[in-house]
Amino acid sequence: MSENSPEERSIFDDAKDEVVGMAKQGVKHPSTKPVLTGAAIGAVAAALLPVVTWPVGLAAGAGFALYQRIKK
Repeated sequence: MSENSPEERSIFDDAKDEVVGMAKQGVKHPSTKPVLTGAAIGAVAAALLPVVTWPVGLAAGAGFALYQRIKK
């Protein structure tokens, strides 16, 4: 693969742009609310499961919500 042209952007480039945008704009960024909601759902789900701890659920929920957001 050559240099990252607009046609060849990877999911990691898109995720980086979203995370940087959320860091700069905070709650005003359109991705912040869905990602925080996903993190909360993941933490609650992990609290109900005996093997997974809540930080793992939090990270998994946030990661899944971010993936769903940038996949569109």
